[in-house]
Amino acid sequence: AQQSQSDKCHPDKTLCSLFICIVCVPRYIGALGARVICDNIPGLVNKQRQLCQRHPDLMQSISEGANEWIKECQHQFRYHRWNCSTLDRDHTVFGRVMLQSSREAAFVYAISSAGVVYAITRACSQGDLKICNCDSLKRGQARDDKGYFDWGGCSDNINYGIKFAKAFVDAREKMVKDARALMNLHNNRCGRMAVKRFMKLECKCHGVSGSCSLRTCWLAMSDFRRTGDYLRKKYNTAIEVTMNQDGTGFRVADRDFQGTTKNELVYVENSPDYCVRDRMAGSLGTAGRVCNKSSRGTDGCEVMCCGRGYDTMRVKRVTKCECKFKWCCAVECKDCEDVVDIHTCKPHKRPDWLDIT
Repeated sequence: AQQSQSDKCHPDKTLCSLFICIVCVPRYIGALGARVICDNIPGLVNKQRQLCQRHPDLMQSISEGANEWIKECQHQFRYHRWNCSTLDRDHTVFGRVMLQSSREAAFVYAISSAGVVYAITRACSQGDLKICNCDSLKRGQARDDKGYFDWGGCSDNINYGIKFAKAFVDAREKMVKDARALMNLHNNRCGRMAVKRFMKLECKCHGVSGSCSLRTCWLAMSDFRRTGDYLRKKYNTAIEVTMNQDGTGFRVADRDFQGTTKNELVYVENSPDYCVRDRMAGSLGTAGRVCNKSSRGTDGCEVMCCGRGYDTMRVKRVTKCECKFKWCCAVECKDCEDVVDIHTCKPHKRPDWLDIT
């Protein structure tokens, strides 16, 4: 059965995809030297290698943030035929599915670019990096719908996170000029801007009895889930594009399209249906995937199993029940056992002619 699971970083392992090298930089990089480590990471282009050597602590932040956005991708597609599965012992992380210029590739590039911005910006604010810290430009007084406030605290340095993510992630795509590179650059930008879109104002009140007559405020990033939800909606409305004849940009494939692609995800090729295992397309198929018998959505057995039907298995499930609060301060529960039906998609049936010898 195809199951979603993200790889864990090991000091000697690099998860290197077509869109970005997720570098598992070892903690002892100082002893080995940044040049030695960065020169031995496969898949980095020269500019990425130079940035790695100059800022090994930034690469560590990218590495630590990688699992976060991979898990977010898997959360967003957990009920879909393609569920953002990672592949063990595959240096491309997601396999051949990324070779196609599809909606799925568009989403992965966007969410990974957003993840780099998020990881670096967070590390700046936490004081983990030598090259950046809080946003020093947020000074003086400002105003919102509640009145005036003073800038203070530690505003997240989103502009630095975006600047470095653009330099590092886009470096590979800028080396070639084709439809896929233009598509990747566009979706990378959408991912970066998605994080900035959800910056929020946080404030602390000062005054007699918490009257909030004076406020100190700062800008902070929202939870990464908001970025994931936003990009997931953009995946649903992604726009098919084709490259201009002069190779400098792309145009919408639908000539009747009247809007703008500026903040939309774009793709060049239609997606496979992901119903059956197809190594060339990078599809793992849906055989063995758990489905919801009563749902008519993408998680429903009819859609998930592509009309092949499903198998039902009755299993025992143990859950906590009859929980009571015990003074002070614990909660005691009983273990309750019930029986549930688990439905999984049937495998794809081989055509009869394949069995003829």
